Amino acid sequence: MRLVGADGSQIGIVSTQDALRQAQDLDLDLVEVAPQASPPVARIMDYGKFKYERDIRQKEARKKQARIEVKEIKFRPKIDPHDYATKKGHVERFLRTGARVKVTIMFRGREMARTELGRKILDRLVADLADQAVVEAHPKQDGRNMVMVLAPSKRPPEPKSTEPRNRREPEPAVPRAAAEPVSEAPDEVVAAPAEAPPET
Repeated sequence: MRLVGADGSQIGIVSTQDALRQAQDLDLDLVEVAPQASPPVARIMDYGKFKYERDIRQKEARKKQARIEVKEIKFRPKIDPHDYATKKGHVERFLRTGARVKVTIMFRGREMARTELGRKILDRLVADLADQAVVEAHPKQDGRNMVMVLAPSKRPPEPKSTEPRNRREPEPAVPRAAAEPVSEAPDEVVAAPAEAPPET
């Protein structure tokens, strides 16, 4: 087998017994890393440490993976305006969380002859959510259902204002002399003339 040292150096082609002996001398493990190669490749390593580091890397990779969730909401061709508004609100909430939304129009009985009514509802929904969603899968007939998939639109984040909210401008300081003028001479007090007593 072709042997790789613990430091990654190429030792060369050795027998299995010799490779095991070298690993035991270093108190490490002999791990076959490429059994399909000719000759097979083995490496001297601390297998416990290797396995631990591999698990850590896999865990970090799983954290970085974006989980895309698909929600489904169902409409009827003759939906009531209030129900339409309610279900549109659900779609908006799903989109805000970053989920894709599968919108399904369900047809029953003779409604299959008026599939354009379902298409109108989907077109109306796309127009109402034009600033929040993009059509990822255009409407298509799937048996008795018409299906469309919406995805959140990528909008640039709104720039945050550097000015603090409710900031009040400081009032200019006013000198006391200007605010409250003081007269140099005291005000004269004029006494009102006494009224004459009524004649009897």
